[in-house]
Amino acid sequence: MIKNTMIDNQVTHKTIRAFKNQNLTKEQVVTLVEVARHTSSSMFMQQFSIIHLTDEKKRMYVRKISGQNYVGANGDLFIFIVDLHRNQSIRRQLGEDDGRLHKTDIFLQGVEDTVLAVQNMVNAAASMGLGAVILGSINNKPKELLNVLELPKMTFPILGLQVGVADQMPQLKPRLPLDAIFFENEYQEINIGDLEEYDKIVQTYYDLRDSNRRIDSFTKQVSSKKLGTKETKRDELLKTLHDQELCLE
Repeated sequence: MIKNTMIDNQVTHKTIRAFKNQNLTKEQVVTLVEVARHTSSSMFMQQFSIIHLTDEKKRMYVRKISGQNYVGANGDLFIFIVDLHRNQSIRRQLGEDDGRLHKTDIFLQGVEDTVLAVQNMVNAAASMGLGAVILGSINNKPKELLNVLELPKMTFPILGLQVGVADQMPQLKPRLPLDAIFFENEYQEINIGDLEEYDKIVQTYYDLRDSNRRIDSFTKQVSSKKLGTKETKRDELLKTLHDQELCLE
């Protein structure tokens, strides 16, 4: 495998969940947002926006929604939003109707733009010696989040991102074997027996990380309640998208 500084940072990436009690400088924030702003964009529609959440009350609400005590605590919190409202407003001001903006296809293009921007900011943060954690947990209660952020129709928060000075040194989390995710020309079905060695590695990783909290192998996690049939507030996602006038067709 080719080695360079950028590749080394990416293949040794560690999620940071504990940050020192200091905020980013204005220069650091501007640099991170500029990197996100220059992310590749589907059809050049640039269908995302970022909210830098500095209001302590709103950060507290997002923490409660996420159910994770480090969210909105130390470091800086960014909320990445699929934003079709801006282009809707532009079209209407130019005397055009909404066109395809309410279709699922366009929403997914906005999701692509937004997620790519998140990852670009994570990479930039790492290059600056900062830690970061991507927060899918902000959508544990999607309707509440929309209210907290006071978002207009045709927008939807996809991911949060917390960035700051790391206050922990976690282990590198083991990933699936290459041949389990990378194929030539056609999809290959997984054989659970081929993951036996990987399961042992994952179990050892968790045992070393927290010997008092038993967490089983990867395959047992997949078969656990994580992907079970229990109902959660996240089951409201599609209805919430429809309420936001997104994914209507």
